[in-house]
Amino acid sequence: MRHPAGRASGSVRVPWGDPSGSRRLPRMTEPIVVVGAALLNGGRLLAARRSAPPELAGRWELPGGKVEPGETPEQALVRELREELGVEAQPAERVPGEWPLRSDLVLRVWTARLLSGEPRPLEDHDELRWLTPDEVWDVEWLDQDVPAVMETVRLAWGREGSQAR
Repeated sequence: MRHPAGRASGSVRVPWGDPSGSRRLPRMTEPIVVVGAALLNGGRLLAARRSAPPELAGRWELPGGKVEPGETPEQALVRELREELGVEAQPAERVPGEWPLRSDLVLRVWTARLLSGEPRPLEDHDELRWLTPDEVWDVEWLDQDVPAVMETVRLAWGREGSQAR
Protein backbone atom coordinates (compact mmCIF):
# COMPACT_ATOMS: atom_id res chain seq x y z
CA MET A 1 0.00 0.00 0.00
CA ARG A 2 1.27 3.43 -0.89
CA HIS A 3 1.00 6.45 1.36
CA PRO A 4 -0.96 9.34 -0.18
CA ALA A 5 2.27 11.37 -0.34
CA GLY A 6 3.93 8.65 -2.39
CA ARG A 7 5.84 6.97 0.43
CA ALA A 8 5.40 3.35 1.38
CA SER A 9 3.15 2.93 4.39
CA GLY A 10 5.07 2.54 7.62
CA SER A 11 7.74 5.05 6.67
CA VAL A 12 7.69 8.33 8.53
CA ARG A 13 9.21 11.50 7.25
CA VAL A 14 10.48 13.66 10.05
CA PRO A 15 11.42 17.31 9.72
CA TRP A 16 14.55 16.78 11.81
CA GLY A 17 17.33 14.32 11.29
CA ASP A 18 17.78 11.39 8.98
CA PRO A 19 14.58 9.64 7.80
CA SER A 20 16.50 6.34 7.72
CA GLY A 21 16.15 6.22 11.50
CA SER A 22 19.86 6.30 12.16
CA ARG A 23 19.37 9.46 14.20
CA ARG A 24 17.56 9.02 17.48
CA LEU A 25 15.73 11.53 19.59
CA PRO A 26 17.45 12.33 22.86
CA ARG A 27 16.11 10.14 25.64
CA MET A 28 14.36 11.98 28.43
CA THR A 29 15.82 10.94 31.75
CA GLU A 30 14.54 11.44 35.25
CA PRO A 31 16.33 14.24 37.10
CA ILE A 32 18.76 13.37 39.86
CA VAL A 33 17.16 13.89 43.25
CA VAL A 34 18.92 16.15 45.72
CA VAL A 35 17.63 15.78 49.26
CA GLY A 36 17.49 18.71 51.62
CA ALA A 37 17.13 18.44 55.37
CA ALA A 38 14.87 20.77 57.27
CA LEU A 39 16.66 19.81 60.49
CA LEU A 40 14.46 20.98 63.34
CA ASN A 41 15.49 21.11 66.99
CA GLY A 42 13.98 23.07 69.85
CA GLY A 43 11.72 25.05 67.53
CA ARG A 44 14.64 26.12 65.34
CA LEU A 45 15.69 25.32 61.74
CA LEU A 46 19.31 24.64 60.83
CA ALA A 47 20.77 26.68 57.96
CA ALA A 48 24.19 25.95 56.44
CA ARG A 49 26.37 28.55 54.67
CA ARG A 50 28.06 27.24 51.52
CA SER A 51 31.83 27.49 51.24
CA ALA A 52 32.01 25.95 47.75
CA PRO A 53 31.68 26.07 44.79
CA PRO A 54 32.56 29.76 44.34
CA GLU A 55 29.24 30.68 42.69
CA LEU A 56 27.34 29.43 45.78
CA ALA A 57 29.82 30.41 48.52
CA GLY A 58 28.46 32.71 51.21
CA ARG A 59 24.80 31.85 50.59
CA TRP A 60 22.69 29.68 52.88
CA GLU A 61 20.93 26.38 52.20
CA LEU A 62 19.23 23.43 53.78
CA PRO A 63 21.98 20.82 54.20
CA GLY A 64 21.83 17.68 52.06
CA GLY A 65 23.02 16.26 48.76
CA LYS A 66 22.45 13.89 45.88
CA VAL A 67 20.77 10.52 46.24
CA GLU A 68 23.29 7.84 45.22
CA PRO A 69 22.32 4.79 43.11
CA GLY A 70 20.67 2.16 45.31
CA GLU A 71 19.74 4.63 48.06
CA THR A 72 16.32 5.82 49.05
CA PRO A 73 16.01 9.59 49.53
CA GLU A 74 15.65 9.03 53.28
CA GLN A 75 18.87 6.97 53.39
CA ALA A 76 20.66 9.69 51.41
CA LEU A 77 19.45 12.31 53.87
CA VAL A 78 20.84 10.36 56.84
CA ARG A 79 24.17 9.80 55.02
CA GLU A 80 24.51 13.43 53.92
CA LEU A 81 23.86 14.78 57.42
CA ARG A 82 26.44 12.38 58.82
CA GLU A 83 29.04 13.40 56.19
CA GLU A 84 28.35 17.16 56.09
CA LEU A 85 27.50 17.85 59.73
CA GLY A 86 28.70 14.86 61.77
CA VAL A 87 25.25 14.14 63.23
CA GLU A 88 22.75 11.31 63.30
CA ALA A 89 19.27 12.35 62.28
CA GLN A 90 15.95 10.73 61.50
CA PRO A 91 13.85 11.82 58.51
CA ALA A 92 10.33 12.66 59.65
CA GLU A 93 8.05 14.08 56.96
CA ARG A 94 8.42 14.95 53.29
CA VAL A 95 7.86 18.64 52.68
CA PRO A 96 5.26 18.91 49.89
CA GLY A 97 6.69 19.92 46.52
CA GLU A 98 9.89 19.61 44.56
CA TRP A 99 12.03 22.39 43.21
CA PRO A 100 14.28 22.37 40.12
CA LEU A 101 17.91 23.20 40.82
CA ARG A 102 19.14 22.68 37.25
CA SER A 103 17.69 20.89 34.25
CA ASP A 104 19.10 17.60 35.59
CA LEU A 105 18.60 18.14 39.37
CA VAL A 106 15.50 18.44 41.52
CA LEU A 107 15.34 19.29 45.25
CA ARG A 108 13.08 17.36 47.59
CA VAL A 109 13.03 18.25 51.29
CA TRP A 110 12.26 16.25 54.43
CA THR A 111 11.91 17.50 57.95
CA ALA A 112 14.33 15.64 60.19
CA ARG A 113 14.96 15.24 63.90
CA LEU A 114 18.41 15.43 65.43
CA LEU A 115 19.14 12.15 67.23
CA SER A 116 22.74 12.66 68.33
CA GLY A 117 25.75 14.89 67.86
CA GLU A 118 26.23 18.62 67.61
CA PRO A 119 26.17 19.84 63.98
CA ARG A 120 29.55 21.05 62.71
CA PRO A 121 30.39 22.34 59.21
CA LEU A 122 32.54 19.43 57.99
CA GLU A 123 31.98 19.49 54.22
CA ASP A 124 30.97 22.25 51.77
CA HIS A 125 29.95 24.66 54.55
CA ASP A 126 31.82 27.15 56.75
CA GLU A 127 29.07 28.19 59.16
CA LEU A 128 25.86 26.80 60.61
CA ARG A 129 23.08 28.75 62.24
CA TRP A 130 19.97 27.64 64.16
CA LEU A 131 17.15 29.97 63.16
CA THR A 132 13.94 30.68 65.05
CA PRO A 133 10.77 31.42 63.06
CA ASP A 134 11.49 35.15 63.43
CA GLU A 135 15.09 34.75 62.19
CA VAL A 136 14.55 32.46 59.21
CA TRP A 137 14.83 35.31 56.67
CA ASP A 138 17.86 36.91 58.37
CA VAL A 139 20.20 34.85 56.15
CA GLU A 140 20.64 35.08 52.38
CA TRP A 141 19.27 31.75 51.14
CA LEU A 142 20.28 30.32 47.79
CA ASP A 143 17.62 31.38 45.28
CA GLN A 144 16.68 27.78 44.51
CA ASP A 145 16.20 27.00 48.23
CA VAL A 146 13.82 29.91 48.95
CA PRO A 147 10.60 28.14 47.82
CA ALA A 148 11.58 25.01 49.78
CA VAL A 149 12.31 27.09 52.90
CA MET A 150 8.98 28.89 52.50
CA GLU A 151 7.12 25.58 52.36
CA THR A 152 9.15 24.22 55.30
CA VAL A 153 8.27 27.29 57.40
CA ARG A 154 4.59 26.80 56.57
CA LEU A 155 4.72 23.09 57.43
CA ALA A 156 6.88 23.33 60.57
CA TRP A 157 5.55 26.50 62.13
CA GLY A 158 2.20 27.07 60.45
CA ARG A 159 3.29 30.43 59.09
CA GLU A 160 3.23 31.84 55.61
CA GLY A 161 6.89 31.78 54.57
CA SER A 162 6.62 35.10 52.76
CA GLN A 163 5.30 37.11 55.73
CA ALA A 164 8.70 37.63 57.26
CA ARG A 165 10.47 38.43 53.98
